[in-house]
Amino acid sequence: MKRNGYYNVGNEMNEAGFCPDCPTQTIYDPPIVQYEDYFHPQIVNVVQNIETIKQHHCCPVYKHYYTHTEKNVMVSSRKRGRQTKTSSKKRSKK
Repeated sequence: MKRNGYYNVGNEMNEAGFCPDCPTQTIYDPPIVQYEDYFHPQIVNVVQNIETIKQHHCCPVYKHYYTHTEKNVMVSSRKRGRQTKTSSKKRSKK
């Protein structure tokens, strides 16, 4: 026999047709909490300072300067013949 959604079993009196009038009870369980997450953009300004350090280094760069000199030399137009060399002994004597 089914009354109030429950089966009455194991009682001989129930099998004979006796059914007591039990009041209906209501029980409240603690609530089940469900979360639904919604995300919204939030602008966060991040300021990052950049410091530039200019390093100056001296390095040698060779710059060449050239000097120029001129001289005039007189050369005779007649052909030179063979000249005999004078010894150093003769030159040293004067």
